[in-house]
Amino acid sequence: MAYENWASYIDHTLLRADATQTDLVGLCAEARTAGFFSCCVNARWLPLVSQELKGSGVLPITVVGFPLGASLSEAKALETERALRAGAEEIDMVIDLGALKSGLWKEVTSDIQAVVKAASGKAVKVILETCLLSDGQIVTACRATVDAGAQFVKTSTGFSTSGATARIIRLMRQTVGPSFGVKASGGVRDYATFKELVEAGANRVGSSSSLQILKEAEEARGKQP
Repeated sequence: MAYENWASYIDHTLLRADATQTDLVGLCAEARTAGFFSCCVNARWLPLVSQELKGSGVLPITVVGFPLGASLSEAKALETERALRAGAEEIDMVIDLGALKSGLWKEVTSDIQAVVKAASGKAVKVILETCLLSDGQIVTACRATVDAGAQFVKTSTGFSTSGATARIIRLMRQTVGPSFGVKASGGVRDYATFKELVEAGANRVGSSSSLQILKEAEEARGKQP
């Protein structure tokens, strides 16, 4: 991979329901050492994670309306406000999938706008759950995300039937243009997949296998002539 400091592409992620305080402290230690962009955690852990990451340059970020996207817009907005108070620096929200698949695009856009407004200038990534959508729905969802004022489109929660693919990343990048954020997540467990997704157009990658990716990348770098 041609760029330097690729670790800064990675949101080091732990969203398991059974993750413990010890797990979260360990996640933060790993992120500080590796220099990942952020730690993405459930909002319940934000005060702890914010404290553990203080001064490190690694951002605490969280998810909203996760993993189904079926919360009321008002609830997503309130989640966002409370998450910011607890230390979140970015918000990864799940799109209203039911409205999206019903073609209710006004409702989809207003749902995103409610979170963008509540985020008060913090970056909002909109999770599309692309494995459940047609290409046409992905394109329209990307356009709605841009129109609503968010900063990223994101492939997946990691809790559905499959995750990011290079083909879908290319479709998303083609739709949103060169300067908008595209985050790949779901099933990114090795360096080969990570590299393929970045080369396809992702400028952020979420993974719970970040250390494995780091290890394999260093091995690949060592083999270069």
